[in-house]
Amino acid sequence: MKESDGARAPGQEYRWALPSVLLGDGEEGRPVKRSTRDWIVDTVMFMLACGLTLLTLPDISGDPEPLQATEQVIGALACASVWLRRRWPVTLALVLNVLSTGLVLVGGASAVALFTVAVHRPFKISGPVAVAGMITLFPLAYFRPSPDLGFWGNFTLGASIVTALFAWGLVVRARRQLVWSLRAQADTAAEQARHLERERIAREMHDVLAHRLSILSLHAGALEFHPDAGPAEISRAAGAIRESAHQALQDLRGVIGVLRHGGDDAVPERPQPTLADLSGLVAECRQAGMDVALILPDHDGVPDALGRNAYRIVQEALTNARKHAAGAPVTVRVSGGPGDGLTVEVRNPTGVRLGSPIPGAGAGLIGLTERAELSGGRLEHGPRSDGDFLVKAWLPWTT
Repeated sequence: MKESDGARAPGQEYRWALPSVLLGDGEEGRPVKRSTRDWIVDTVMFMLACGLTLLTLPDISGDPEPLQATEQVIGALACASVWLRRRWPVTLALVLNVLSTGLVLVGGASAVALFTVAVHRPFKISGPVAVAGMITLFPLAYFRPSPDLGFWGNFTLGASIVTALFAWGLVVRARRQLVWSLRAQADTAAEQARHLERERIAREMHDVLAHRLSILSLHAGALEFHPDAGPAEISRAAGAIRESAHQALQDLRGVIGVLRHGGDDAVPERPQPTLADLSGLVAECRQAGMDVALILPDHDGVPDALGRNAYRIVQEALTNARKHAAGAPVTVRVSGGPGDGLTVEVRNPTGVRLGSPIPGAGAGLIGLTERAELSGGRLEHGPRSDGDFLVKAWLPWTT
């Protein structure tokens, strides 16, 4: 399969050329590597050419013996030349067309050659070859007409055979093109599905690990800035660090497990969070020292996929707040209902920072926007006139 120049990125329009393995070599005279199927087809075509030649053998019974001998030799060579039809299809068809203007026994091999050109070459090439075959019928029908059919009878019969073979070849070519294009589209769809799955896993890994590691950094920062803390406080912070690291490793193992066992043997993923888990997320952040207020109405009836997206948005927004406004109070508000959509707001004052900043890659807000858009919603973020930084997402909630 030959693609357009350059690598094709996922989602890009699929551009393709007809593969030589399916429709023959694209260049005249190029060496051919036959598969088992090709050998079988070529053998059948050779036997077909020989059979057609034997059927026309009685037509030369009344010719002079030198002419009969010439017909038989050239007819045998024409049948043998059918084995060259894959390497020189057009040349072979034109040569046999010329020979068939005066030789009857070349007709079988000429028919096979015309069919081959119709299958293996586009219409702009095969069409003129078929027209040339029609033209060669005139001298053959004029100089060597069948006593029973006459000139026009011979020409009409020959034209009918040429038309039928050419049409049959076009149908075979069109079918092969359709089958190959469907396979190419299926391959493209599978590639895009794998790409989207990798993006989903990467997004999930970023959201989960960024949250875990930022909490771990927050606990470590507290120990750094309070070296005189009591043993109980240090023990509690160390336990929180150990638990965060343990959970981060578990999340990482889960993602790696999905990547290693992708495909048909994909392992089941761990249970995904829902809107009901927001309270636990906020409690975990409060335990790490964040001042988080949660306004969460009754969440019964919220679809799991919608709740998971809302949870991940809040999780990443809280992670960003810990990175860029550590110590600032954060307000999480969730509202909405069926038909109106679910609105998620995470707000914190800007310009407040306690402790060292946590480094980030700058992909958090981009990931939040992508997640909201993939679910059919929208997300806006940025500082407000009241001095707060607001992350606001709207997600559709169909009834």
